[in-house]
Amino acid sequence: MALHSSAEAVVQRQLAAYNAKDLEAWLATYAEDARQYELAGKLLASGHAELRARSEVRFMEPDLHAHLLQRSVMGNVVIDHEVVTRNFPEGVGTVEMVCVYVVKNGLIQTASFEIGSPKMGRLPA
Repeated sequence: MALHSSAEAVVQRQLAAYNAKDLEAWLATYAEDARQYELAGKLLASGHAELRARSEVRFMEPDLHAHLLQRSVMGNVVIDHEVVTRNFPEGVGTVEMVCVYVVKNGLIQTASFEIGSPKMGRLPA
């Protein structure tokens, strides 16, 4: 995938670190005061400490993996449509997500997520 902007490159590094479950590399793509939201505006996490707390348990999931379906880039805004494989209490499943990243000064400043309903089972190979 050819990267068309520095914003896209940052988001791609974030995705690679997420799939590698490398929490430190993942956090390094976010500004120290970055915020995560639901797409409707509810604050999910603010700053590295809250981002770490929200993600470190998830990064321990053995099947965690985000599969990028589509990416759109408009200046410093990157929109990813993904299917994420997760380990839910009921077993392995997937959840569809739309992720909107705003990148400034080479770091993700805000990330907003619309998260679909979990579906049990793995993505087809």
